[in-house]
Amino acid sequence: MKKTRYLTGITTTGTPHLGNYAGSIRPSLAASRRAEVESFYFLADYHGLIKCDDPARIQDSTLKIAATWLAAGLDPERVVFYRQSDVPEIPELTWFLTCVAGKGLLNRAHAYKAAVDKNAESGVDADDGVTAGLFMYPVLMAADILAFSAQKVPVGKDQIQHIEMARDIAASFNHLYCAQQPLLVQPEFEVDEQVALLPGLDGRKMSKSYGNTIPLFAPREEMRKKIMSIQTDSKAPGEAKDTEGSALFQIYRAFASPAQTAAFAADFAAGIAWGAAKEKLFELIDAEIAPMRVRYAELIANPQEVEAILQKGAAKARAVAQPLVQAAKWAVGIRSLNYPVGQNAMFVTLPALQGYATGGQSQSAPPRFKQYREADGLFYFKLSNAGGEVLLQSTGFANPKDAAGVIAALKTQGAAALAAKAAQIAAQGDATAVQAALAELQAAEMAKN
Repeated sequence: MKKTRYLTGITTTGTPHLGNYAGSIRPSLAASRRAEVESFYFLADYHGLIKCDDPARIQDSTLKIAATWLAAGLDPERVVFYRQSDVPEIPELTWFLTCVAGKGLLNRAHAYKAAVDKNAESGVDADDGVTAGLFMYPVLMAADILAFSAQKVPVGKDQIQHIEMARDIAASFNHLYCAQQPLLVQPEFEVDEQVALLPGLDGRKMSKSYGNTIPLFAPREEMRKKIMSIQTDSKAPGEAKDTEGSALFQIYRAFASPAQTAAFAADFAAGIAWGAAKEKLFELIDAEIAPMRVRYAELIANPQEVEAILQKGAAKARAVAQPLVQAAKWAVGIRSLNYPVGQNAMFVTLPALQGYATGGQSQSAPPRFKQYREADGLFYFKLSNAGGEVLLQSTGFANPKDAAGVIAALKTQGAAALAAKAAQIAAQGDATAVQAALAELQAAEMAKN
């Protein structure tokens, strides 16, 4: 089954609340379980630096957000879950994209325009307090997406512009460097019109900026206290209450089944007391959140477990990003001088990287290992590219299973296995080409699994 690749980023500057869970986390987790979907989730800590200059807050938020997604049911074996800063290919691609992104395009970014407009209202210089990070935010976001050939990016309506800008930047790169065989996939945004947008304690949209949130994993009694403070009207017990416009009812509906929602609406019509209605809401939410709260506490107490999961995810992410960024380097002319200078056609010297243009498999023959026995009775293997050029040659093995074991390590671990297996490799070709070939093989192994 051909899968559609989805990518979602989570900025590491805060602590998730109930609105984040209902509006983003829960629907994203449901989507990740679909058989036809390949999901990438990342902690956008580089983006966090644009909004926050408190190192302790960035680190604390990274742990809490990662723990939240894992506690809520994200399966790191099924998806690619990683920290943005653990994938150096992302900032590397960012620079290539920066060199083709028009300033006029970036001038139109909503966040930058809002900052300029605010300065104009205050009568100060248009760029006062505006960092290059804020201005370049859309390029980094484009690299986040394009490095993995993501086809779909779920966003809110306020983020649609960033996906459109990523498409424009990808088109500029493809036109300039690889018009005959486009390298970068132009992503599409996906907005879920049915997503639950929860009201906060005061009836406005639940948001940290309004100070009206209900922390997702607050202790049980703290959560009850928060829910009991939701603003309601002055109707007394026994008086019929309106569900329309009721923040209490809207939050209940986001967690209830249709039958439960209908029963709660009947309670409103029958004049349920606000205290009793809030207690019902608390019990409904706590029944869903309580098991997650236990797992969340375990993860917070064991950050090394979270770190291990993120590092494993980063290895999977890099196996996908490395071949594409390597191809981008060759496209712009950053290449080994062992190959003919002045070649403008892409992939002439790295044919194994074809196919990453569409996020699919190689259009030409992929690099391959060949195991054989020589006249000395020993077993050898070599890695060749599509053109038959030998990239990697082994020493002799008395047992063919030992040779097969080294091949398996190189396939599953990629370039990371080179140092560990150095004593068993007699010679190798151009290091850049070897690493690119191993990265493609590693990505293929991941796809099979």
